Amino acid sequence: MADQAYEPRLKTVYRERIRAALKEQFGYTNEMQIPKLDKIVLNMGIGEAVADSKKAQLALKELEAIAGQKPVATRARKSIAGFKLREGMVVGAKVTLRKDRMFEFLDRLVTIALPRVKDFRGLNGKSFDGRGNYAMGLKEHLVFPEINYDQIEQIWGMDIIVCTTAKSDQEAKALLKEFQFPFVN
Repeated sequence: MADQAYEPRLKTVYRERIRAALKEQFGYTNEMQIPKLDKIVLNMGIGEAVADSKKAQLALKELEAIAGQKPVATRARKSIAGFKLREGMVVGAKVTLRKDRMFEFLDRLVTIALPRVKDFRGLNGKSFDGRGNYAMGLKEHLVFPEINYDQIEQIWGMDIIVCTTAKSDQEAKALLKEFQFPFVN
């Protein structure tokens, strides 16, 4: 058996089907005009666990399991006495996914995680920023299969930002719809 390079399922779907559909829909004359996914950023704020460094490390570990790569701890830039926050304390974690990991995460998000969200009725189709990027939030990180429900001490919320090369929100929405994003409007 020859060494065959692994390619994520959604990357193959994008190359073979989605590019052609977008080219036909928007009438692009150049292949480079066709929008594509640039990156996915996962952001997790750990809020009230600021005082407990063990909880912060736990949140970092869980985000690493979800993303498949090590997150960066985000730290407080200045002290705020009212929140018992000191400069340099860990207040969150973030990960930027690109290339194959991005496609693998997107596949798990759309096919496994979103259907597991409690009372899920679809994604808001108006959460675009005007430059072709889409932002959404999850209240529970438990919807990802990598998280063992029995070993959870605290439930964390997270933001997911999907960055595309699309020039408009309309093009970005068409791209994400092709990736089976369940938009409600």
